[in-house]
Amino acid sequence: MVTQIDGLRYEIEVHRASSMPVEPDVAIGRLTRMDAIGAKHISEASLASARNRLARLERALRRIDTDPDFGLCSGCEEPIPLKRLIVMPESPLCVRCAEG
Repeated sequence: MVTQIDGLRYEIEVHRASSMPVEPDVAIGRLTRMDAIGAKHISEASLASARNRLARLERALRRIDTDPDFGLCSGCEEPIPLKRLIVMPESPLCVRCAEG
């Protein structure tokens, strides 16, 4: 989980840099400017997604040691399979409840 958190922090920095405003006085051409604005919006959406997942992972990391229900599905109260917790440690649901 710590590796995922570190990766997300790096990803956030990359997206933050690429979501800077496109300056109107830079002579890059109309179509290229539209492409840059489109790429900026994609980076902003990716930045928001990465920030949200980072917050969920950090909460899960704190819960591991403090919450006796960590690893139990909040839907059916059965243990969440270890493989799912490895891939998505922030998930409060088992696969069956998440799909339902």
